[in-house]
Amino acid sequence: MALIRCCFEPPELPEFFDSFVQKCTDPSCCCGCCSALRPRYKRLVDNIFPVNPEDGLVKSNMEKLTFYSLSSPDKLDRIGEYLYQKATKDINRKRYKLAEIAMEAMDLLLQACHAQTTLNLFVESFLRMVQKLLEDSNPNLKIMATNSFVKFANINEDTPSYHRRYDFFISKFSSMCHSDSQDLRDSLRLAGIKGLQGVIRKTVSDDLVENIWEAQHMEKIVPSLLFNMQSGDLTPVEDATNVTPPVLAEEVLRELVGRASFGHIRSVLKPLLTHLDRHELWVPNTFAIHTFRIVMISIQPQYSYTVVETLMQHLDSNFKSSPKTRTSLAVVLSKIIAIAAGESVGPSALDIINNLLTHLRTSVSTTTEITPEESQYQEALINALGEFANHHPDYQKIEIMLFIMNTVPDLSKNSKSDQMLQNILLKSLLKVGNQYSTVSFEKAFPASFLQPLLRMARAPHDPTRMIVMQIFQALLDRHQNEKVLSNVSVKPYPALSQEPPSRSDIIFTHKYGANIMQALIDSMALSDRVDSLTASYNTAALLIVEMSCSETVQEFLLFILGIQQMACTVETLGAVHRCNLHSISIALLVLISRVSGINNLLEYAQKIIEARREEAIYYLPPLLEPKKVVSKNLNLSLPHLSIDKLALGEYLQNAGMDAQRLNTGAPYTLNQADNPGHRHSWVESVSTHMTQRNSSADLTLYNGDVDSVNSSPGVCKKSLSPEYNFDAMKRALAEPTEAAKREQRERQMQIVRTFREGEFDDLIRRTEPKHDLIQNRLNELFNSLAVERQITQSDNKTAQTNSEKPVYETKFPELFYY
Repeated sequence: MALIRCCFEPPELPEFFDSFVQKCTDPSCCCGCCSALRPRYKRLVDNIFPVNPEDGLVKSNMEKLTFYSLSSPDKLDRIGEYLYQKATKDINRKRYKLAEIAMEAMDLLLQACHAQTTLNLFVESFLRMVQKLLEDSNPNLKIMATNSFVKFANINEDTPSYHRRYDFFISKFSSMCHSDSQDLRDSLRLAGIKGLQGVIRKTVSDDLVENIWEAQHMEKIVPSLLFNMQSGDLTPVEDATNVTPPVLAEEVLRELVGRASFGHIRSVLKPLLTHLDRHELWVPNTFAIHTFRIVMISIQPQYSYTVVETLMQHLDSNFKSSPKTRTSLAVVLSKIIAIAAGESVGPSALDIINNLLTHLRTSVSTTTEITPEESQYQEALINALGEFANHHPDYQKIEIMLFIMNTVPDLSKNSKSDQMLQNILLKSLLKVGNQYSTVSFEKAFPASFLQPLLRMARAPHDPTRMIVMQIFQALLDRHQNEKVLSNVSVKPYPALSQEPPSRSDIIFTHKYGANIMQALIDSMALSDRVDSLTASYNTAALLIVEMSCSETVQEFLLFILGIQQMACTVETLGAVHRCNLHSISIALLVLISRVSGINNLLEYAQKIIEARREEAIYYLPPLLEPKKVVSKNLNLSLPHLSIDKLALGEYLQNAGMDAQRLNTGAPYTLNQADNPGHRHSWVESVSTHMTQRNSSADLTLYNGDVDSVNSSPGVCKKSLSPEYNFDAMKRALAEPTEAAKREQRERQMQIVRTFREGEFDDLIRRTEPKHDLIQNRLNELFNSLAVERQITQSDNKTAQTNSEKPVYETKFPELFYY
């Protein structure tokens, strides 16, 4: 009876006896009766194990077991349970070869029967088997169990499992990723990474299984991957057959981030940032940059903005960290922000800009004195802002620059922190301006952006004004002439690139060019530093090169005369400062003569230059350093060496150009108030002249053009300009503006409604003529006719009187005569 019982419920027997009872299948054996009574699936399972464990799995018997499993799928769960019991016993007795055979058999059954509806019950035994092998200290069993789990993870199950959990596998695979075993260290780490990859694939696509995105799981998976990534070379391995833990970890991280949805991406980023903080991997930031680039490239494009937002929030939480740490964070942000820029439009783009500006303001407000480390941090933020703006279209760059301009503190705030903040924000604006490609000045300088920029050009602080000049240079320079014109010189610029301005640029010059030049004059008067004057000259030179033509040359000459007049009349300026202004004026005169092609004007400028070389070389470039020149040795009473306004007008007329504006206009003066519209515009004068109409009518609603004076009562013929030449016709065709046309159409509609719907007596009253000449003539005519009629009539015939007023006595206005 003991032998029979051992076949069904084996007790704890000696190893040899237990092995003999289970392996014995010969009917002639003394225990053959026990074998015959055992279930068939157990006999088939027993037969796959060889007598010598070193021989491995018995293939022929394994095929029988597989066929039986496919024929009787209801027995599959029992087969799995029995294999698990045998493997557990073998592991406990350190018979690892037999345990490996059992695991191999379960792998083969899983692959063959994965389509069975009863697979779920078998999987439970399979996972218990994998867990048992992972719990053992034998590294080979761990590696084998991991490989089996990966095979299972690649199987798509038809029926979901609601109760299956993977907590143990996540913890165990994560611990294997940190293995420091001297033996098979890399193999164990590779196995751990593969196991995590299998868990991700098995759980991330099925909402009914355990939520792997929970913090308790991500805090194990992400640091394990990062630990292996940082332990190796960051360069990718080209040989795919020799996979190393760092390469595989990077691949799994890409897969994990790529599968994350909008609600789950923060679950990955939080442990990532925590790992970098705990291991102090921000300084140096090579690994951090590499990791975040992987994240930005792998993430779904529409979620990339979330990464930037999360990194900015982390920067907020580290505002008390060392400047080096914050600088490294800002550098990482600048490296990845360009990738997110393509998916950020509208409010999201301005939100990122606002966050960066907030960090800049915080940096300025929390430090009383800018240290080199803090300056590097601010530069990193500015670079991040520039990189972000660089990947936006030009129209959005204008919006970004306008947004930054509106955040710059007003000039009325003179505290040191406000001045520092002005410079920092203007540097940010300059960074965006350098990325902008100017096509039309009207679009590059909208009035809402130009006016505050001109106010900042008059700032009392040299650094602020110089940054503003650099902004102007970045937006004005369409042909890369900024470096060519960086030195004040009367010599020709051989590398100068130029093309005629467009019609819109000419109109922009007439509207706002005067305001820009006025701001340049005010800026030149504020400082005698050579670098400040050179920056103003560079801006003025670019303005002349980009906008100079026959229609704008007079305005530029008045600007040059204004600089000279300031040097001659403003006594508060130093002697060296005034000499430098004379040098700038003659240099700009030579430049405009060359770019506009007026040779006689250039010859006149050369005569002045030769005279100055003989009598006052200090009136010529290069500019003088105030600290290196003795002011007493400078003679400033040399009016014959100045540029003559009348001579300029004469040379323009000799060149066949109009000089009326130059002859009648006054040069620019210091501190002249800006007109929000424009200082002088032929467009306005012509459009005003065109809209003026003489009318004897008191109706002020009508201002339209009339083709026929004879058929349009009350409208006098338009008087032509005495100088109605080709240029005047061009100017007349250029305007009126759309606003004037719209206003004119409204007035026309109003007059039409008035004459259609108004009362006749009311129209007569409103159109009462101012002169009664025609009415008086009509009265005389009617009176003479009445007298003649009375003479021809008989004396005895009495004239009939009419109580009503005769029709001919009604006074008809001129407007109703035909």
